[in-house]
Amino acid sequence: MGDQYPIVKVAAVQAASVFLDREGSTEKACRLIREAGANGAQLIAFPESFIPGHPIWYHHHPATGTLANRFAVELFKNAVEIPGPEIAALSAAAAAAGAYVVIGVCEKLPKTLGTLFNTQVWFGPDGTLLGKHQKIMPTVGERLVHTGGFGDTFGAVQTQFGPVSGLICGENSNPLAIFALTAEHTRIHVMSWPNHFPTSGDPLRNRVAIDSQAFAQMSKAWVISACGTVDEDTIRKLEVGPEGEKFLRNPDCCGGSLIVSPYSRVVAGPMGPEEGILYAECNLEAGINMKLRHDFAGHYNRPDIFQLRINRDVPQLYTVHQEQPAGALEAPRTGLREIAPPAAALPQVGSPRPALGIRPPDDDNA
Repeated sequence: MGDQYPIVKVAAVQAASVFLDREGSTEKACRLIREAGANGAQLIAFPESFIPGHPIWYHHHPATGTLANRFAVELFKNAVEIPGPEIAALSAAAAAAGAYVVIGVCEKLPKTLGTLFNTQVWFGPDGTLLGKHQKIMPTVGERLVHTGGFGDTFGAVQTQFGPVSGLICGENSNPLAIFALTAEHTRIHVMSWPNHFPTSGDPLRNRVAIDSQAFAQMSKAWVISACGTVDEDTIRKLEVGPEGEKFLRNPDCCGGSLIVSPYSRVVAGPMGPEEGILYAECNLEAGINMKLRHDFAGHYNRPDIFQLRINRDVPQLYTVHQEQPAGALEAPRTGLREIAPPAAALPQVGSPRPALGIRPPDDDNA
């Protein structure tokens, strides 16, 4: 009989955020999670920065102008703390759906003012907070509001289907990141995308298709690409003028969610600009067929020639070296982050990042 590999039903959510409204976006996300779960999805993927929305105003307004600054302040005010009430609500929705959930949020650190991360948050089918991935390099306008994450949040997450991974937008074309996740033997990969790209260059959907099929070819994993879209409420709030409104209403501007097999074939989608949920059944045995040809983290590579080292340590900006005298005021123990002591040795690339196994507190009102 031998080993059995499951067929996993996955869902790519394509929807518009309730723009710069944390509570409204969380409520919408929970509704969509329950809908996808009711339709049998076992893994549900959301777009980049779905809560409370992506900093797309930098495509339309001067970066240091009054409007851009106002939007940036609202982004911080509506960013998500982990843990926090929004995480508790999403946890309850994941548990109700009985599905893994990967959702993009704009994250702020508790009790701080001004530093934001572009983050994917991972939940288990029992509502457990499995961990998060902070985008390692902000792209274009994101650099004005987001900082980059570190290696401690990078890597595949262990699930009942085996290792599952995720990256955000441009990271999905980073060759080193792709190989690192391939070496961690990812079986399903989640790509979270914004609702549109800059007003110059190719439309979002073109890049999504190219990167999704390329990742599948290199990793031999299934790829779920979840893209955002633009609604009339977002267009109104952005105050972009007639030309900007024309661009945002162009059906090629946004959307393009799709699902790709390890054969690099598009099996669901691409969607247009509409809101909706895209589904596919992923037979994990397909990865075996393709890795018998090219296993770039195994027989089809040369470790005597190529090697990749990954650093999961977190650099510490602020440290208090001296112990406080008795009776002295207590100094902060850390700077911007609560940081564990560095590990004695770097983990091997071939070992997926373990789930954090953190459960948010029970909340009867979530």
